[in-house]
Amino acid sequence: MTPLDIAIVCIAAVLLASVYRIVAGPTAADRAVAADLLTFSVVGILVLIGARWERLGTFDLVLIATLVSFLAAVSLARGLMGGRR
Repeated sequence: MTPLDIAIVCIAAVLLASVYRIVAGPTAADRAVAADLLTFSVVGILVLIGARWERLGTFDLVLIATLVSFLAAVSLARGLMGGRR
């Protein structure tokens, strides 16, 4: 196993933990943070897979996924705050 494979396995464990928190989270804020962690875990796995396979196309996908995730986190935070600043 290469260090990239070990990193993918570690991030996959974090991914499973965040799925558990989404299911068992007592509040909407817990679920929102877990969903954000899930999204960035997937982005991390995509980066590592792109590095492992030496494909540059995955980095474009990572950039788009990161931007969408950031916008989703901001809009979800605003929704949880009730539109207040």
